[in-house]
Amino acid sequence: MQSAHRKNYGSSQSSKTPPTRNQMLIGLRPLIEAIEAGKEIDKVFIQRGIQGEIMLEVKALIKQNAVPFQYVPIEKLNRISSKNHQGIIAFVSPVTFGNFDNIVAAAFESGEIPRLLMLDGVTDVRNFGAICRSAECFGAHAVIIPEKGSAQINEEAIKTSAGALYNIPVCRVRSIAQAVKQLQESGITVVACSEKTSKDSYEADLRNPICLVMGSEELGVSNDILRIADEIIRIPMTGKTSSLNVSVAAGIALYEIIRQQTANSTSGNARQ
Repeated sequence: MQSAHRKNYGSSQSSKTPPTRNQMLIGLRPLIEAIEAGKEIDKVFIQRGIQGEIMLEVKALIKQNAVPFQYVPIEKLNRISSKNHQGIIAFVSPVTFGNFDNIVAAAFESGEIPRLLMLDGVTDVRNFGAICRSAECFGAHAVIIPEKGSAQINEEAIKTSAGALYNIPVCRVRSIAQAVKQLQESGITVVACSEKTSKDSYEADLRNPICLVMGSEELGVSNDILRIADEIIRIPMTGKTSSLNVSVAAGIALYEIIRQQTANSTSGNARQ
């Protein structure tokens, strides 16, 4: 099988970039300055119910720049830092997020068959890192995650990915469902991997431009996405254990995609 190396789209990270610990921003002014300086903010925790003129300014800035945020009780903030956090703590992302529209276009323009991976609610940092490692190894052009309800991209995620997060673009979207529809309108087949089907992965035609959707550790792919996906596949298993870890399942499904696409591009036959 030919290797699946491809160009890096929409990300300024280099494979030589050393792993960097997430920079924590404590308080209102540091966050304002970071956003205005164009820093990539991974996540913001805001104390629930807090008020104030500067806080209103920060909230407006966060929404204006589409920065993911979450309201949390003050106890959570106190556990993160004992300093005077003023009701807000943020983390600067160690990676640069790719632009969703640009990456989809660039994947088509590359001359390769677009291969995208979408994560619908994967929240475990180590699972996320392992999935991104497999995605990069199997030639995915990008990983797509929701702004809210996704694992934090931190030092542990980068370590688990073996540095792959520096080599594959990660795109954040406000709505997974809207992103699915946009991909379909662009000619990309959206394939959800789920136990809620009888079709094994090798029975599906995965040779076209494709976006594989993997679901959360507990619930799998959401019903909203299953309803609009073009195809639903499952990983064939013969053992007594009923399910696989999501990172393992993602690797197997990605391999089947590249197996079919590579065989098709070299011999015109999807299954040699």
